[in-house]
Amino acid sequence: MQLDFFPSRSLTLYLAKMFIVRILAVLVMLVLVLMMLDLLSNSGEILAVEGNGQGELLTYASLRIPQLIQRFLPYSVLLATIITLVTLNQNSEVIAMKAAGLSAHQVLAPLLLTATVVAAISFAFNERVVTRATSTLKAWESAEWGPVPQDSGVKADVYLTDGSNVLTAATITGSGDNIVMNKVTWYERGAGGLIRLQVRADRATFANPGWRLENPVRFNVSTTTTDRPESMVVGQELTPEQVDLDTIDPDAQSFLDLHESIQAHEAVGRRTAEMRAKWWHKLSGPLSSVLMPLLGAVAAFGLARSGHLFVRALIGMALGFAYFVVDNAALAMGSFGGYPPFLAAWAPFFLFLLVGETVLIRTEE
Repeated sequence: MQLDFFPSRSLTLYLAKMFIVRILAVLVMLVLVLMMLDLLSNSGEILAVEGNGQGELLTYASLRIPQLIQRFLPYSVLLATIITLVTLNQNSEVIAMKAAGLSAHQVLAPLLLTATVVAAISFAFNERVVTRATSTLKAWESAEWGPVPQDSGVKADVYLTDGSNVLTAATITGSGDNIVMNKVTWYERGAGGLIRLQVRADRATFANPGWRLENPVRFNVSTTTTDRPESMVVGQELTPEQVDLDTIDPDAQSFLDLHESIQAHEAVGRRTAEMRAKWWHKLSGPLSSVLMPLLGAVAAFGLARSGHLFVRALIGMALGFAYFVVDNAALAMGSFGGYPPFLAAWAPFFLFLLVGETVLIRTEE
């Protein structure tokens, strides 16, 4: 039996079923509690818009829940690991398995297999559901909870530069010459970077060259006067191709789409460290679920009657949460160029893989 990585078929199914039930239970509990707190924070702003009601709250929940599942699924796997292993330890089932000749890795094998399946499902869920929900939710929030955007390609909170001047838009729809900007603000800067002109408009379209503002309101900073010109074109050097490149949101793009966006940026010599770090993290993020049984395994081994089971559970929980802290810090460092993108996404995973193996081997007996 020592030559087999998995225990018997019956024992593998028993442990896997126990584990997956606890993962789902913890995930549902976390998502429900966090969704309730989120609605308490944002429901007032949503309902303040005329015409919004219960339907809009349900729409918000349907868009927010996928994000919560994406973020807290690895936490759920960690907590489910500790609950499962503590239960097995208290019932002396771990002792029985080890007495039957199973090694520590064989005891954990069904949990690792289950976590791998969860990671694969998480990756597919992020690609098909979370990216679209994120894009729609950001656009809806930028529209100040007005009508829900129907176009999943809406880009929100756009910041564009034309030399020293700045063009911002709450939302952008379309691509190429058909780009339409909504709730636009143009900042024209003078010497020393000081703003000398501010123009607000409801809408902007491509004027070839530049962007034509509709119903502009112009404020001259030096004279503190406001006027309403009939028409105004700004951003003469800002092309639709530049807008398409500058408005890419890595969180709202799938793995393959983001790879194409990175290649487009590299083709024109633009910095891609942030996008490439998040591109790699689209793989390492879901795969973190596979680490959780290994980091929480410290709760499985050692006699329950020794009085140290609670301490072991806390150590397993601390290891798991330490991984998420280091992972977020490394991703932030990679986003602004402190770490190479590959290292920022994968270094925490391999570091805690080694930590988990070391702790497992040292605490097995």
